[in-house]
Amino acid sequence: MDADYSMVGPALVLALGCIGSAIGCGIGGMASHAVMSRVEENHGKFIGMSAVASSQSIYGFVLMILMKNSIKAGTLAPLSGIGIGLVVGLALLFSSMYQGMCAASGIQASAKQPAVYGKCLAALGIVESFSLFAFVFALLLI
Repeated sequence: MDADYSMVGPALVLALGCIGSAIGCGIGGMASHAVMSRVEENHGKFIGMSAVASSQSIYGFVLMILMKNSIKAGTLAPLSGIGIGLVVGLALLFSSMYQGMCAASGIQASAKQPAVYGKCLAALGIVESFSLFAFVFALLLI
């Protein structure tokens, strides 16, 4: 009986995106909790900033579905799916982790100086753009 590896690529992109989002949101969430214990207001902003890294799991989910459908339709080879899933999944993982770190420092900075909150969001957007690039490039490949 031959082993079927056709869904390894779709599973990789989803899993790595979700792992990265969990780590990134965890990092941001820990910073958010620490700051909320010291300041009396703007808690919602801190929570929102800590959740920004969750988007990479959505990209992984969409790619998983599209890759699965392409593999089943025969337009994407399973081995190509593994390559795309691994490489794009790693891009999602690392961008989520660094987005969480960036959110943590932004939360700390905006707790001390609330006027810098928007500028801190800009940095999160820059990190997010790399996961979007990986997502779009994967769409072009599948």
